[in-house]
Amino acid sequence: MMKIVMIGRKVTLHDNFKELVRKKLLRFDRLFEDDAEAKVVVTVEKNRQTVEITIRSRGMIYRAESTADAMNTALDDVIDALSSQIRKNKKYLSKELRRAGFDELQASNKEKSDAEGEGTYDVVRTKHFVVKPMSVDEAILQMEMIEHQFFMFRNEKNGEINVVYRRKGGGFGLLEPEE
Repeated sequence: MMKIVMIGRKVTLHDNFKELVRKKLLRFDRLFEDDAEAKVVVTVEKNRQTVEITIRSRGMIYRAESTADAMNTALDDVIDALSSQIRKNKKYLSKELRRAGFDELQASNKEKSDAEGEGTYDVVRTKHFVVKPMSVDEAILQMEMIEHQFFMFRNEKNGEINVVYRRKGGGFGLLEPEE
């Protein structure tokens, strides 16, 4: 059974909402191994309620977020988006869900730079993760599923760390290191 972690930011989550989340996530349970974890973050700001769900399982990451006037509406939108991602990528998922992969992403505590002055930058978040060998197509799939603009991976062809990214004019780019 998938482990579900629920976090309320600026809101206390009621038991009936928690049960609704569990019920809706159960429909994905059969697709994932026992090590799968779903992180549900609900944020309330003024009259807007945001629900974000991230599912991690064996190196695969699925993420969706929605903001609406009602928490249940945002939840329904997120479940629909996750369902669409899984349907769209069904071919890859059957292969990838069975393969070992990333250790769980661990977000570190926020770090602030002690340096002050012109030309310095504050690092506000650092993430550490194991870089899994994969093809460029698999890396683009992962980037699409987590809805990011770029994705770092180890290219299975040459063992190098590469980055795929979404180009402003459409399509994707690949960054490869050069000596």
